[in-house]
Amino acid sequence: MIEMYVAGIALDARTGHPIVVLNDSTKRRALPIWIGVAEASAISRALDNLKPERPMTHDLLLNLIGSLGYKVKQVEINELAANTYFATILLLIDDPEHRLDTTKSIDARPSDAIALALRAKSPIFVSAQVVADGTIPADFEKDEEEAQEFKKFIDNLKASDFKQKGKDS
Repeated sequence: MIEMYVAGIALDARTGHPIVVLNDSTKRRALPIWIGVAEASAISRALDNLKPERPMTHDLLLNLIGSLGYKVKQVEINELAANTYFATILLLIDDPEHRLDTTKSIDARPSDAIALALRAKSPIFVSAQVVADGTIPADFEKDEEEAQEFKKFIDNLKASDFKQKGKDS
């Protein structure tokens, strides 16, 4: 699992649908996930630290989780199948003395899991397979720079740079 962070909400220029964009810690890979308008609003409010007068759905869910004695340990976006992402919310019994170690997994849509994680200040993890299948380059300048460095390295290689094991020549 790779920890990722919410970079923000964007709009698909073709369809007008909201997209939540996750970045890895290097900001070199971005994971765009198309979401609904309500979920985009919930994520935006959490990113902006806006507290409604009355609890909205994700606030209510977080309050309910806490009142049942759990906390949101983390959320995981763990699968991509047929252009649909799948996520899991991991709940942990809120036991400061760590006498109890009970974790519960709850199936969720990534948008809801992300909105909840932001409110709970919990990490967002993405499986290596989803990162491989769903991310796009986010730092084209750095990618091009590395490609040029590698090309220069290859151009400067000579046959003598490769020595066969056991040979002195």
